[in-house]
Amino acid sequence: MDLILEGVQKAFALIVSLDSEVMEVVLLTLQISGSATFISLFLGMSTGTVIALNDFRGKRFVVSIINTGMGLPPVVVGLFVAILLWRSGPLGFLGILYTPVAMVIAQAIIATPIIAGITLAAMQNLPDKLRLQILALGATRAQMVRLLMKEARLPLLAAVMAGFGGVVSEIGASIMVGGNIKGYTRVLTTATVGETGRGNFDTAIALGIILLVLAFIINYFLTSVQQRERN
Repeated sequence: MDLILEGVQKAFALIVSLDSEVMEVVLLTLQISGSATFISLFLGMSTGTVIALNDFRGKRFVVSIINTGMGLPPVVVGLFVAILLWRSGPLGFLGILYTPVAMVIAQAIIATPIIAGITLAAMQNLPDKLRLQILALGATRAQMVRLLMKEARLPLLAAVMAGFGGVVSEIGASIMVGGNIKGYTRVLTTATVGETGRGNFDTAIALGIILLVLAFIINYFLTSVQQRERN
């Protein structure tokens, strides 16, 4: 119990003092996870919407792949991305392994199926007649899609929260493709693991608390937008 209290006190001290090293880790966490979330939003929402609004052979199989991807183990993603980006791998010539770019790629791969799956479910849950009514009023297909996404905005905002939550909290892929390099690829999750491994439990607890507070603030903002849209 004393150790937890020490961790809470240290977290408060680090936040109040705006410790430069901690702030650097926090900003890098936001930069990497935010970039990955934006990329996965574009890919995931586009994919989910296209699949939901079109009937084609093998659709169930594709949906099953997406649903399976929603539970994709981050460590598996990290393994395959690391193999692709390894010096002797297919994309090794890019030289981006153990860089923030590699971490963004891995996190985007993790979040995309999550967002695609929720988007797919949200769009399929809309009444079929709504699509026909919109087209009957003379709307183009692009306008129809935009209106349908606006109608499904509440679950789509939930998809944003789920996608961000999936990447900001993952650890396996980030360590495998980022390497937890101090001042370069160290984020809150990898820093917490590193401090725990060195026996600095108070610092690890402090970093964990900062991560929870950061996730809460962002999700509170998104939830406020979601609930405001509901009224």
